[in-house]
Amino acid sequence: MSGVSTVSTTDRAESGVPLQAWLPTMLALAAIWGCSFLFISVGVRELHPLYLALGRVVAGSLVLLTILAVKRESLPREPRLWLHSFVVGAIGSAIPWTLFGYGEQRIPSLLAGIWNGITPLVVLPIAVLVFRTERFSLQRVLGLIIGFGGMLVVLGAWNVQGGADLTGQALCMLAAVFYGIAVPYQKRFIAGTTLSGTALSASLLICAAVQLAIVAPIVTREAPPVPWSLSLEVVASVVALGALGSGLAFVLSLRNIRLIGASRSSMVTYLMPVFSILVGVIVLKEHITWYQPVGALIVLLGVAVSQGLLRNLRRRPTLTAEASAA
Repeated sequence: MSGVSTVSTTDRAESGVPLQAWLPTMLALAAIWGCSFLFISVGVRELHPLYLALGRVVAGSLVLLTILAVKRESLPREPRLWLHSFVVGAIGSAIPWTLFGYGEQRIPSLLAGIWNGITPLVVLPIAVLVFRTERFSLQRVLGLIIGFGGMLVVLGAWNVQGGADLTGQALCMLAAVFYGIAVPYQKRFIAGTTLSGTALSASLLICAAVQLAIVAPIVTREAPPVPWSLSLEVVASVVALGALGSGLAFVLSLRNIRLIGASRSSMVTYLMPVFSILVGVIVLKEHITWYQPVGALIVLLGVAVSQGLLRNLRRRPTLTAEASAA
């Protein structure tokens, strides 16, 4: 996703939740996160990717701190949690958001949105091999193989000639890899805490803001630009990335997880590329080749197979019939 959120909610979905209670929220989330690649594309026109990422985490931090103040909740107090927050703030926010900025200097925003969709495929092998929070199965291996094939199709592996396009795609793919590392890391070291997801996410963004505030001036050798030196559309893009993509979107995501569980909520991954492609074509007049959306569909099929979604859909009518009979 366009950002890594931490929740301590269990993976069990509540039964009997009507469609209209969670579907509009899921569509809103897909639109916000899908459109974030449009905002990145606009932002890097005038901002260095590091300063764009810094503006995003600062805006997101302010939104979440405001929510905490209204709810009268406090930030984490344990040094251990802040240490893990510092790590996840880097690998789940600061680094991937900067990489997407660098990538979108070279490739269209819609293609960056497609690459973001490979995150679940990256999560699985890292969770199994590194953090040992998951296990391999034949179904999951098959999903990974299908997804890897889809990645090659998106890349146009038969037609790769190097240059800026290949570099941009590699940077966006690397950003998704960092997301894939951050998710199981959170599950292993952070998710068991009793603190609210809002407090934990605020701590992650604060850590990311500190990191970027130190690194950005060193790398760019420039002071951060003042807001009034930027165009209105760039300022609006930074605010949207932080306030919507890293602030409001988290609140909506947490609501859906509590309503229908984390597994079903993760289906937002399937909708995000649709929005990133639509806004890229309609708003930015970007062009797309036939194999990019085809490859994206193959990647999403691989994700669905690896997560057992297709099997669950086949079982659902049987379960419903059994429940009705009971």
